[in-house]
Amino acid sequence: MEQNSTILGKIIEVSCTIKSAFKGGNLEVTLKPYVSVEEKRLADDDYEYMEQYFSLNEDLKQMLESSKDSAKLDAMKRIVGMIAKGKNASELFPAVVKNVASKNIEIKKLVYVYLMRYAEEQQDLALLSISTFQRALKDPNQLIRASALRVLSSIRVPIIVPIMMLAIKEASSDLSPYVRKNAAHAIQKLYSLDPEQKEMLIEVIEKLLKDRSTLVAGSVVMAFEEVCPDRIDLIHKNYRKLCNLLVDVEEWGQVVIIHMLTRYARTQFISPWKTDDDIVEEHSENNFYESDEEQKEKDRNVKKTYTMDPDHRLLLRNTKPLLQSRNAAVVMAVAQLYWHLAPKSEAGIVSKSLVRLLRSNREVQYIVLQNIATMSIQRKGMFEPYLKSFYVRSTDPTMIKTLKLEILTNLANEANISTLLREFQTYVKSQDKQFAAATIQAIGRCATNITEVTDTCLNGLVCLLSNRDETVVAESVVVIKKLLQTQPAHHGEIIKHMAKLLDNITTKLLTQYVLNLGKYDQSYDIRDRTRFIRQLIVPNEKSGALSKYAKKIFLAQKPAPLLESPFKDRDHFQLGTLSHTLNSRATGYLELSDWPDVAPDPAVRNVEVAESAKEWTAILGKTKKEKPTEKFYSESEEEEDESASTSATESESGSESEKEDKEEGSSDESSASSSSSEESSDSESDSKESIAKKASGAVKESNAEEIKRKAKGISKTRNTSSSSDTASSSSEESSSDSKSVSDSRSDSDSGKSRSATSSKKEEKTAQDRKTASKQDVFLLDLDDFHPVTTPVAVPTAAVLSPSLTADLEGLSLSGSSVIDVTTQVFVPTKTHEMLHRMTGKGLSAHYHFSRQPDMFGDHMVSVQVTVTNTTDQKIENIHIGEAKLPLGMRIHEFNPIECLEPGGSATVSMGIDFCDSTQTASFQLCTKDDHFNVNIQPPVGELLLPVTMSEKDFKKEQGMLTGMNETSATIAVAPQNSTSLVIIEKVVKAANLGVVPSGQDNIHRFAAKTVHSGSLMLVTVELKESSTAQLIINTEKTVIGSVLLRELKPVLSQG
Repeated sequence: MEQNSTILGKIIEVSCTIKSAFKGGNLEVTLKPYVSVEEKRLADDDYEYMEQYFSLNEDLKQMLESSKDSAKLDAMKRIVGMIAKGKNASELFPAVVKNVASKNIEIKKLVYVYLMRYAEEQQDLALLSISTFQRALKDPNQLIRASALRVLSSIRVPIIVPIMMLAIKEASSDLSPYVRKNAAHAIQKLYSLDPEQKEMLIEVIEKLLKDRSTLVAGSVVMAFEEVCPDRIDLIHKNYRKLCNLLVDVEEWGQVVIIHMLTRYARTQFISPWKTDDDIVEEHSENNFYESDEEQKEKDRNVKKTYTMDPDHRLLLRNTKPLLQSRNAAVVMAVAQLYWHLAPKSEAGIVSKSLVRLLRSNREVQYIVLQNIATMSIQRKGMFEPYLKSFYVRSTDPTMIKTLKLEILTNLANEANISTLLREFQTYVKSQDKQFAAATIQAIGRCATNITEVTDTCLNGLVCLLSNRDETVVAESVVVIKKLLQTQPAHHGEIIKHMAKLLDNITTKLLTQYVLNLGKYDQSYDIRDRTRFIRQLIVPNEKSGALSKYAKKIFLAQKPAPLLESPFKDRDHFQLGTLSHTLNSRATGYLELSDWPDVAPDPAVRNVEVAESAKEWTAILGKTKKEKPTEKFYSESEEEEDESASTSATESESGSESEKEDKEEGSSDESSASSSSSEESSDSESDSKESIAKKASGAVKESNAEEIKRKAKGISKTRNTSSSSDTASSSSEESSSDSKSVSDSRSDSDSGKSRSATSSKKEEKTAQDRKTASKQDVFLLDLDDFHPVTTPVAVPTAAVLSPSLTADLEGLSLSGSSVIDVTTQVFVPTKTHEMLHRMTGKGLSAHYHFSRQPDMFGDHMVSVQVTVTNTTDQKIENIHIGEAKLPLGMRIHEFNPIECLEPGGSATVSMGIDFCDSTQTASFQLCTKDDHFNVNIQPPVGELLLPVTMSEKDFKKEQGMLTGMNETSATIAVAPQNSTSLVIIEKVVKAANLGVVPSGQDNIHRFAAKTVHSGSLMLVTVELKESSTAQLIINTEKTVIGSVLLRELKPVLSQG
């Protein structure tokens, strides 16, 4: 008898008694199995572990039952550590749950962490402590309240549904946003437990959607998507608020909100993809017999143009900064939003961000490449500039290689097919057979889509038939067959070549061999096909009448097979979803609706601000009604109070946009995408503008000296208090206006509509101020003009109009900085060749930078182009053709030159937005008969606009642009370059900089701002001893600063 021993059974000894007759006696034998040293060691280790485990649990139970809080706390820390390591600690549940009512806050926190993990597994024991959880919902500590709600919602027992419902309602009104966030999480758990509570839960969701906390926004939208995704009406009033809060929400909340807003936008806005050209084409044909009225009706239809809804633009604008998120899911969510909602001309901005994600791990790459594959089928131009990013690496897994190959095939065109075919030749030699077969299929698709290379691809595939690898040969045969079926009459030679490969094997024997292989194939489908075909082409006695028609069946005319992308039909699923990845509808997938033909009423997204205005008035608390009737204070103080009241009222009536943004989040103008530094700069700049506007009406009625004198009288009474009191006692007019401007910031897209609204308000305010008496000047509170901490470089026109500047002359704005764009100090005469007369067939072109503010746009550099006709014939229709520009760069073309006489020349102006980079702008200079490729590359000094500022402002700005924003170098200055005039001349000649006054002879300062972004560029030249100088450049644009430093060094060092 043989008995096997195993470690799992912990068998140490097996005894078996065998009785047999041997010489008339009984023999008793005991058999012991052989146990190796390794098995014995493992068995001992298992015993030791079990003993340690049980002894550890006993120790922890004793510590939890101890009367000392320190022992309990130590035990809970060890238990939570076990959970973190993935060890099972469920046996300790009874001992842990006893401490849920502990008075020690630290113990209570850890107990709730444990209960959140095991409450679902130990529901009966958790129910015993439900009264404790209810009491914890009233705990002063927000973490305890939130943890109690989480544990309560984890107990999936229908009997406590009413208790959970009551707890969620109370938590939704909690003062802590963290507790409200957990209430939103509990809504989804309760809905899955009892769907009949849906209507009551929707009321809670509607309440939480109005919450202005970024901590709550993502969670409540997730609850909305789970419980009532079809209730779009709940989103109307909160749409603008969600758009504005989006940039500050945590990352996973951003993903949920973006997907929800994508669905919302598809139901509320009309399609931006129907361009004006489509509208004109629909009505371009005229009927000869049409009446005049019908013709007029068509003319009116032609004039209809698409105008994007401001709320639609708000969503696109506020999601754009999230393309720079570190979270791949957020970037993917924004990319799908732009794909489904943005105009086709704007969708391209997501390309660079998606390509950036290809540096992530392989799982992220797989999802991103799948979405790019779908995008590249419809819009090749989006990813053509990044073609090399999709080249296959040897370290890529097969799934990534196949997807990259798919994208390369989609992007193939006449221009890049030769490069791609050379790349494919390398891929065919890959050791990865699946990838090599996919490459052959890709070659076949390229041959089908691009007729110019069909023959080349076919010849290459025929050569692969001699390959040693059977996988490559088999796939080549399949692809060649499909290609030959598309044009059977043109490829007879290839068919003959393939027939010769059969050598002397007869067709009949080959057919029998193939059918015999199929008869025993592992695939039942191939076995079935083999039996079917054998009966048709190898008839026997049992064959039916169908075999007589085999020739007609197999040789009938059939449509040619189509070589299509497997991602062609995936576009009906929303990008970035599980359904799109699987190419099958997943559970819970919500389809995107079609664009409505007529946009629903946008007024549903407007929010009433009447109540908010009353609350704001109550907060100000300085209306005339609250003033005492008796004149207890002095006359001057009383007048001052009345003035403050009046200004507060004006502030209230003149800042409706502030209330909409701050109170209800309904302003479609505010942008939450700016950084904090830009936000503060904008608010202070606009605050200064608003203060200046309010002061202008008063200044017109009194001279500046009188204002200064009276202002000093007012300020004396305030100097007795501390600086903090002074700051807090400044008028509410300044603070409210500052908030109004900072909250209602907008980018250039919506700036025009904003300025139109504000101009109307200014006119109304000016009319009110005309009726004011001259004594109001005395009431002007000059504490509003406190020093601004961060002055910003802004154009003159954006801050003060010329008339307003004249009104404010003589008014001392102590401490406030003024940084204005000024005229150029030096105009360069150096020209650059754009087109040589030999290359241009007699047409030559030169260009130079005029350093003038461009008339075509604030962000463009003005370029003067001089074209000359060196032939003896006139050249007609000189104009700019197709432009191949880097992403973001724009060109404003010059007006076409109709005719240029022999020997004549013409100078025209054009504008180019270089996006603060020295990249080359490539475009075509065309005539009536020819077109020539030309380039314009700007020196870094021409990307600047000179500005003026005081020395004090220069130092203040320089102090804020230190560290990584500062670039410096020590250079040897030529002796003839050591004078002030020469240094200034050399520097302003090399770069378009403004000269800043300096109180030191050895220090020269220059300032400018970049044309595109308006970032300050501060240049300092400090002369040292022994003919050396230190060149310092301070700017946020560190790349431009480094290039400028490199260009200025030789200018000062050379003679």
